[in-house]
Amino acid sequence: MNDPLVTAFLEWLRVEKRASAHTLAAYRRDLEAAAGWLREQGIAAWHDFNARHARAHAAACHRDGLSGRSIQRRLSALRSFYAWLQRVGQVASNPVSGVRAPRAPRKLPDAPSVDALAALLDQTSDDPLVLRDLAMIELFYSSGLRLAELASLNLDDLAGGESLLRVVGKGAKTRLVPVGRKAREALERWLVARAGLATDGEKALFVSRRGGRLSHRAIQQRVAATAARLGLDGHLHPHQLRHSFATHLLESSGDLRAVQELLGHADIGTTQIYTHVDFQQLARVYDSAHPRARRKPGPPGE
Repeated sequence: MNDPLVTAFLEWLRVEKRASAHTLAAYRRDLEAAAGWLREQGIAAWHDFNARHARAHAAACHRDGLSGRSIQRRLSALRSFYAWLQRVGQVASNPVSGVRAPRAPRKLPDAPSVDALAALLDQTSDDPLVLRDLAMIELFYSSGLRLAELASLNLDDLAGGESLLRVVGKGAKTRLVPVGRKAREALERWLVARAGLATDGEKALFVSRRGGRLSHRAIQQRVAATAARLGLDGHLHPHQLRHSFATHLLESSGDLRAVQELLGHADIGTTQIYTHVDFQQLARVYDSAHPRARRKPGPPGE
């Protein structure tokens, strides 16, 4: 397909929005698929497409077996395209603005239990690389870090000794997270061993045997290998450790807002889904904490 309007839109995304090649390719695929559906329906031009067509297109995608997430992405591409068409005066309104895809189910990772993590972490070793791997796993679990957050840590991100950690999360937002006692002890052991591995001037907190910063892939492999060596069932991934952090902290504290802050979630709804919080649990937290929800003591003798 060589649609001049789509080509111009993609060029605008590339130049004005600095969209990546991956993003541009995804937009092109979704818009080409939508254009093919328009042709099948006998819709001659983009300005003939209306909200009824948009809903019918979403329904057709669903019948064809596309997931809710894929349909959301398709509609998002169309919504952005029509916003641009409005901007350049090609259409008067955005026919996709009120159309929503079926909600995509969110698949959550299995959270290792407290006992399983204790078995993983309560081990001793003199091997510098084992000390490094244990310190990484402790930080994932102690502070709820994302993989990219841990991989980007530098030595100067240890704020206030090893008790606080400066983390750069999504959207380049910085937050301070506490580091638990066990994780601090693991970090102290690793920092001693790191001195014999890191190349001169290396800023990374976690380095490879060659002395440079560990890649995302290497961290994933080391976490999985450590779990496999100790006989833990399944393939352990850093995201599962973050999920265990959130789940175990919420189960013990019931403080959803605090967990949201620690995880670096912009939306508390994400935290609720992420940590398997059900409505009953939220209601219990509300009833025990909100000043308008707590029961007042009754009059004497009641």
